[in-house]
Amino acid sequence: MDAHSSAPPTPFSTLIRTASHEAHTEAENSSFMGDMLGGRLGVTAYRRYTEQLWFVYRALERSADALAGDPVAGPFIRPELTRTPELERDLAHLAGSGWRDAARPLPATEAYAARVAECARDWPAGYVAHHYTRYLGDLSGGQIIRGTAEKTWGFARKGDGVRFYVFEGIGNPAAFKREYRELLDALPVDDLEKQRVVDECKRAFALNTAVFRELGEEFGGDGRSPLSA
Repeated sequence: MDAHSSAPPTPFSTLIRTASHEAHTEAENSSFMGDMLGGRLGVTAYRRYTEQLWFVYRALERSADALAGDPVAGPFIRPELTRTPELERDLAHLAGSGWRDAARPLPATEAYAARVAECARDWPAGYVAHHYTRYLGDLSGGQIIRGTAEKTWGFARKGDGVRFYVFEGIGNPAAFKREYRELLDALPVDDLEKQRVVDECKRAFALNTAVFRELGEEFGGDGRSPLSA
């Protein structure tokens, strides 16, 4: 018997992480993110970034209730992940009570949010791809952003301004991520559909990178927006 034929199949959570690694790295290494986390941009850049997240998560979470009973996407809908209220609290702290009137999505953010909404409406497995790239990133690299923001701009630890990164309902992030990956491994779709999900993950990272690129174009090295300087 061929030794290779008895090897267990690679878990889907591993395939999806490996396949999207290059796109993930590109997003993480954007010049905007590097400048912001390196303290080379002011708090206005952080606020604009937080605004863009709000548009994306609003699209992601508006459909959560409708998808809760879906056999593919439903198991991933977890109320403890919900970020929109925390983003709104952060934005009120960063920009005042009238933040909604001033918030505007970048073209790349509009495209990103529209794709999320399209998948939520028409393709639950594609929605899972966006769900995975956002929430597992928040639970992992997002914590680095939180710590840097607290240090750079003087936010209270896990307080207003960084609440987006604080998951009060998840006591053990490592265990939660492990359970999430088990859900991915058990995704009830065939191999062809799994490949489509992997491709959508890559697309999600590309959409995110485009947002970073446009934020980088908007802000100069002094951290001020040329549109509001």
